[in-house]
Amino acid sequence: MADTVSGHGPALRIDKFLWFARLSKSRSTAQKLAEDGHIRLNGRRVDRAHAAVRAGDLITFPHFDNVRVVRVIQLPARRGAAPEAQACYEELTVGG
Repeated sequence: MADTVSGHGPALRIDKFLWFARLSKSRSTAQKLAEDGHIRLNGRRVDRAHAAVRAGDLITFPHFDNVRVVRVIQLPARRGAAPEAQACYEELTVGG
């Protein structure tokens, strides 16, 4: 579940967020993306799966042959159904 880290509000590990929000097929896939440096959080390269994600953050990551950019709206409490997961983020268009 989300916890408070040093007074900055609720946070969730980036690998758990991607998995809970159904942006990654598995948590291990999300961990690998983060540890290999393929994810950017607010424009900064992430190289650890335990990077903290908070509401309002921008996440940029590869998805098949495209690059996806999403804004975190709220932190999910669990890996729920697709509509529940999609309510946690807003999809942004790149270059549009």
